[in-house]
Formats: sequence, structure tokens, C-alpha cells
Amino acid sequence: MKIKDSFSLRTVRKKIIMVSKAAGIILIISYVISTGLPIEQDFSFLLWLFFITLLVLAVDCLMGRFISKPIDKLSRTARKMAQLDFSSPCEIRTNDEFGEISQSLNKMAHNLQQALSQLQAANCQLERDVEQEKRLLKERKELVDNLSHEMKTPLGVIRAYAEGLQDEPDEEKRRKYSDIIIAETERMASLITTLLDLSALENGAVQLHPERFDFVAFVETVAGRLLVDAPDADYELQYELPEHPVYVDADKGRMEQVLNNLLVNAKRNVYPGGVLKLTLKANNGSLDFSIFNQGSPIPEESMSKIWTKFYRNTNSGYSGSGLGLAIVAQILSMQSLSYGAANQPEGVAFFFSIPSVK
Repeated sequence: MKIKDSFSLRTVRKKIIMVSKAAGIILIISYVISTGLPIEQDFSFLLWLFFITLLVLAVDCLMGRFISKPIDKLSRTARKMAQLDFSSPCEIRTNDEFGEISQSLNKMAHNLQQALSQLQAANCQLERDVEQEKRLLKERKELVDNLSHEMKTPLGVIRAYAEGLQDEPDEEKRRKYSDIIIAETERMASLITTLLDLSALENGAVQLHPERFDFVAFVETVAGRLLVDAPDADYELQYELPEHPVYVDADKGRMEQVLNNLLVNAKRNVYPGGVLKLTLKANNGSLDFSIFNQGSPIPEESMSKIWTKFYRNTNSGYSGSGLGLAIVAQILSMQSLSYGAANQPEGVAFFFSIPSVK
């Protein structure tokens, strides 16, 4: 085994020694052969010189193969690694030191590539966390600003009537002031609850819980409570609903919120004695809901703004908080349902579509 190892070419040093020994032996043999031939001395010298030239070229070729080419490959790979380019591994597959260095470089490149990938992933996650934190801070500031803005009016009313209540001797007026204060307090409580609910929906803090239910009967129930049984109804109600059950898979509680806001919005904006038309049609695997109110149109430049928080159409007599349609848009978007609004002859229609299920 030791004799075999001594003649093996597993190191660059042994390869160089073996090549030099072989070159020396060939040099001696070529000299002996060239001088022993029965030819003229000058010709034998030229022949020996030719052998020496071939020998030098052969040694140069072997040295290039054993040393120069591997070093060149290692140098190119190291240069690319210095530029953080690990796409081209070093292709030296010998059993000597150069092969070991090549394997070590490739292993180091693989480890560096993994480390850089992990670092990039960590940086991306950090950027997302920072952006999330910025977004949350912005939303908190927006929430505080909106609440501060919206609270000014009811708080001012409450303070004014509270001061009047202290100095008012008339019992009837005192009772009236008290009713106004209670109404404004309830308005503030409702506004805060609605705004917090919208913020929770926008931040993903609220999860939807889909269930299968009859949407036709659902619309009849909600519309009956808000439109048919309303004691202050001053409009002509028209409706068109399917005569058979049609089922959907959606969050029932949130869809009731959508219907409440759309119906209340239409009810508040309908002309006195005007038409309020509710339509629900089955259409190729979906249900198309629409509520039309005869009233002032929405300016075209404001059509895209009606779904944003605290937007109010100044051309209508609507005195709501400006959050109802924003909640509608958020809930429908969370369920990937299409929705919109459009001016129609003599009024405005709000609509959305929801897939039906069996």
C-alpha cells in the first residue's frame, strides 16, 4: 500500500517530480539514441535538439494542465465570489490540492449563498415589519384625527346645552335640553363604535365567518325591517325579488351590515314621496343586488370618493357619519365581491354581485 501511495499522483508536488524525472529520463535516452545512430554527428545533434524541443513542449503542456489551468480557474472563481457572484462553481475534479481547494471554494460559495439568501429574507421581513409599523402608526394618527374632528360638533352641542340646562328655569326646556344631550351622546357612541369596527376590518383584526343561507329571504327580512315597517316612510317602495330561494356562502352578519348601510343611505337620500326600488336578480350563477333612490345625482368627480371614510355628498341632505359606504366597500372587498354606484335617470343606484351556491 505504501509503495502504491509513493507512486500515486495525488499531489501537485508528486506530479511535478514525476514529470521532471520522466523528462530527465527521456532526455538521457534521446541523447543515447541520437549519438548511437550510424549517422553524421551534426545530423544526430539536430535530431537530439528536435527531441529536446518536443520534450520542452510536452513538459510545458503538462505543467499547464497540472498547475496553470487550475490556478486560472481558481482565480476566476475567487474573483466572481469577491463580487458576490456564486452562479458559476469551480470545475476542478482532480484528486490533488487544487481539487480540494476547488471543493472548499464551492462549499464556501454555497454557504455564503445560503447566508445571503437568509439575510435578504430577513431584510425583506424587516422592511415589511417597518412598513407595517408605519402603516399602523399612520392609521392610529388618522383614527385620532378623525375622532377629534368628528367629536368637536357633538361635544360643542353637549357643552352648550349643558350650560343652558344649568341656567334654564323652564322645566319643558330643561327636558328638551336633556333629550338633545342624550341624543348627541348616543351619536358619539355610535360614531366611535362604527369607526373602531371599520379600523378593525381594515387592519385584518376581524375575520369573516362564511355560512350558507338563503339570500332572498335574508334581503326580505332586512328590507322589511328598514323600509316596509319604518314609521317615518315618505317614499314609494318598489321591489323585484326572485320567487324561489337562492343560496349564497358569505358572512351573514357582515352582509346584514352591508344591506343596512345601503338601504339606510338610499332611504336618507330619496326625495320626499320619491321612488325607492329594491332589486335582486339571479344572473348566471350570481345574485345582482341593487337599491335605487329617486334623488339628487352624485357629481361624477365625487363618484370615486363616496367609498372613503367621512365623505359626505353636500348635494344631498344626508347627515350621517360618512362611514357607512366605507364599511360596505371594506366588507365586500374582503369577500372579493364586485360593487359600485351609478347615476341613473332621476336618481342613484348602488349595487353589488354575490355568487350563488347550491
